[in-house]
Order: sequence, then structure tokens, then C-alpha cells
Amino acid sequence: MKALGSLMTAAATVALLAGTTPFAMADGITVAIVGGKTDDAFFAKVKKGIDDAALVVAAHGGKVNYLQLQTYDNIGGDAANLVRTAISQKANVIAVPNWVPGSEDEAIKAAQAAGIPVILFNSGGGDKAKELGAINYVGNEEYTAGLAGGERFTAGKAKNVICVNTVPGAQNLEDRCKGVSDGITKGGGKSTQLPLPAASFGNPTAVAEAIKATLLKDKTIDGVVAISAGDADAAAAGIEQAGGTGKVQLGSFDMNETGLERVKAGTQLFAIDQQPWLQGFLAATLADAYVNYGLKLATAPILTGPGVVDSSTIDATLAGAKAGYR
Repeated sequence: MKALGSLMTAAATVALLAGTTPFAMADGITVAIVGGKTDDAFFAKVKKGIDDAALVVAAHGGKVNYLQLQTYDNIGGDAANLVRTAISQKANVIAVPNWVPGSEDEAIKAAQAAGIPVILFNSGGGDKAKELGAINYVGNEEYTAGLAGGERFTAGKAKNVICVNTVPGAQNLEDRCKGVSDGITKGGGKSTQLPLPAASFGNPTAVAEAIKATLLKDKTIDGVVAISAGDADAAAAGIEQAGGTGKVQLGSFDMNETGLERVKAGTQLFAIDQQPWLQGFLAATLADAYVNYGLKLATAPILTGPGVVDSSTIDATLAGAKAGYR
């Protein structure tokens, strides 16, 4: 985490110092950033990082346009359309998660063909960024994060874990569940995916009911992992409703204060953090520095996670969450 903090400071410092030179584009640049809904707790933190970075971009005479999805029902196609919107608006650089490569790659290549450089963040990974010729990738390596979660379940003695996926088809989430499965399999357990309709994302009642029904049907399930902090809240309710409190361990990707309080209380085993504020901040500042001054970090990809938050790290993490950064 110290290395990430240094990287963040370096990015901000480089961008701010560059603003004192005469080389920024005369009319200022437009950084277009495609992202999730801002009423999504995870992307609210990403957007906070973008908003903080927008102050740096503004200091150079530029601006940041945030193009957000309205739903997650057609996540890949909608993200591709937002990239095309950014092209039509003549953005100077685009930052975008590569959630569904089969749907988004063509739009990303179209942006580059129009002379607009692209940086991948949040989803896609370093290999995909290299394949597409993107500036860089900023974010988590999702399979690695899932693997860490599976291994943490093994350490907690769980043997049969379900990975609840409320946006099936999104590559980053499929990779998370695959990682969990491989991680727990190495320890002699097993994990299967519980795919739910994308409309259930953000619907706590639907998620809780699905988990409750699954647990009541299979009493051997002793672990549940959710792909988001909000889903983890619903999972906690579903476990309680099924009479699984104290018997079924809960883990989550991403986190909120409620989930962190469960970790502190011992009712949630872990949360896997990918530092969304840092993803938004770095995506915007690195895009700005690249287009204005030709600056590019030699480090690729730039990883903001995974970090496993459990009882050993909970106090420091809670402090960051209360400040709105974790």
C-alpha cells in the first residue's frame, strides 16, 4: 500500500508541475471517462477520485467529462456506445473499463483510429491494454483477486463456497469467481457460481432471497462471496434468513462501511479491496499528463489491488472508509 501511495503522489506531483510549463494544449484538453452509475457505491468512490483529479486537469486548462452507464443490463454494449459518444464529442483521451471485450474492443479501436489515445482502468488488465495498444491499465487483476479470496476461505476452513454474480457475462466478475474456485480448490474445497439476472444488481431483496433459497436447498454450503459491497449486505441478510449465521462465512469483493463493520465484529471473514478512488484519480491524471506532456509511467500495468482486508487490517481501513477514500 505504501508503494501505491507513492505512485499516487508521484502522479499528482508530475501533473501539477507540468502545469507550470508552457507545453499544455492551448485550448485545454477533454478527458472522457466511461464508468458505472454514480449511485453504485463502488463507482461513487471512483467518481470521487475522478473529481479530485479533475482539479489537476482544470489547472492545465482542461476538463473531465464523466460518461456513466444508466443500467448494467447491457454493460458491454452500453460502454461501447459511450466510447462512441466520446469520439463524437471529440475527446482528446478516453479512459474506459474493458468489461466485455467482445462488445467494447471495436469501439476502443475506433477511438484510436480517430487519433484518440485510450487508457483502460478498473477492468481489462495489463495484457488486454497491451493487446489494444492502450496507454496503460490502472486497476485490479481480477483473477488474482479471486484467487486470494479462495485462499482466504480455505484458511477459514470453508469447503463449499458459492460466488454470487449479479452481472453474469462481465469478464472481470467471471474472472473473480473463477479465481475463487481455483483458490479454494487448491485447499481441497470447491466453489460454484450462482449467476443472477443483471437486474438483481442493486436489488437487495432479490439477492437475499436467491442466496437464502440456495442455502436452504444445499446445507453443505459454508461460504458465500459477493461481487460487490452492496451485494454483500444482501448476502448477509440472506445468510441470516436461512439460519446460517455463525455457520456460513461471508466474503466480498469491494467494501463499504457496513461490510467493514461486519469484518470488525467477526461476522464477515474478509473484503477484497481494489482501491476505487485511486483508480479514478490515476486514470484521469495519467491521461491528462500523457496527452498534454507525453508523460507515461514505465510501470505497466498499474495495480491498485488486490488487498485482502480482514481482522488484521480493519482499523486502518475503516478510517479510510469514513473519510470516503476506501
